Amino acid sequence: MAMVAANPILGVVLHAFGATSAALCYTPQQKLRGWSWQTYWLAQAAVCWFLAPIIGAWITIPQLTTVLRSAPRNAMWLTFVLGMAYGIGGTAFGIAIRHIGYSLTYALAIGISCVLGTLTGPILSGSLAGILGQRGSGWVMSGVFIGLFGTLMCGMAGRLKEVELQNGSGASAHPFALGKGLVLCGIAGVFSAVYGIAVNDAGKPIAETAAQFGAGHWQTNVVYIFSNTGAFVTTALYCLSLTWSQKTFKEFGQPKDTAAGALSMNYLMALLTGAMWYGQFLFYGIAHVRMGKFEFSSWAIHMLMLILFSSLAGVAMREWHGRRPRTKAAIVAGLLVVAGAVLALTYGNYLGQRPAAD
Repeated sequence: MAMVAANPILGVVLHAFGATSAALCYTPQQKLRGWSWQTYWLAQAAVCWFLAPIIGAWITIPQLTTVLRSAPRNAMWLTFVLGMAYGIGGTAFGIAIRHIGYSLTYALAIGISCVLGTLTGPILSGSLAGILGQRGSGWVMSGVFIGLFGTLMCGMAGRLKEVELQNGSGASAHPFALGKGLVLCGIAGVFSAVYGIAVNDAGKPIAETAAQFGAGHWQTNVVYIFSNTGAFVTTALYCLSLTWSQKTFKEFGQPKDTAAGALSMNYLMALLTGAMWYGQFLFYGIAHVRMGKFEFSSWAIHMLMLILFSSLAGVAMREWHGRRPRTKAAIVAGLLVVAGAVLALTYGNYLGQRPAAD
């Protein structure tokens, strides 16, 4: 089989494309008319978590049916079950936002996911000690924990912004409940990290089987058939329970906004959201196989870039316009720390691939 040459710099660039796709995938939601959250979420999840992984694997994996017959069954089931856990984490994430706001939820959940999703696999496999003994590992590990600190800084900056907006509008937001929010963020972060383990570790035998049949840098796409459909099951169950309790099933055929074209526009936006969200997985896979000795650090790089680019997107859309100098300084400082963490991770991966004589 043809091996994919290690090229960490190219891998980081590809991770950046995937993180950008993920950072912007929620923007189509602004165009929705007459759909409840659960209607939209189920429609886009059907694209991202169910249809796109199957279609993507069918297009990019040579001899897909043979690969699926040859790959270890236990790896398939474990990857699917871990994917289901990730779906639970996504639900917890959504509920946490109601209690402590978007910024803190995002920072805490992503921060936990960044560390656990990166280190759990090497710890469980017993390879962490060997990794720490390699050149460049200090930069990689520093990047992970500096990134955690920067993520928390961005979260606190976002919280300052949210408080300013609430005070300025005089609107009464959902009551701030730190205790409940922290518990839910912990659940969301842990189960989000589980997805990284599903793809990078549990699903690795499936990807290796695909590589044997010539999948090359597309090999991870076959893993998404199991990890993403697992997430779709739990996500769909939650959305359908809301649909049943709130009696919103009819929105799939007739939105509350009866303006001409509203239904078609809603489905188009759900399709766009799902495609952009799947785009992060597509680029993650072809980036991950290029990271070389420190392949495990892909999850940290992806998570930190997600924080970086989503925050920069908010700046570009003038979400921080008119905020107090202290608030603006806080987000700038946080973004600089996260960017520094990404550079540390990149440099560590680069050192890990240089010949020992250098």
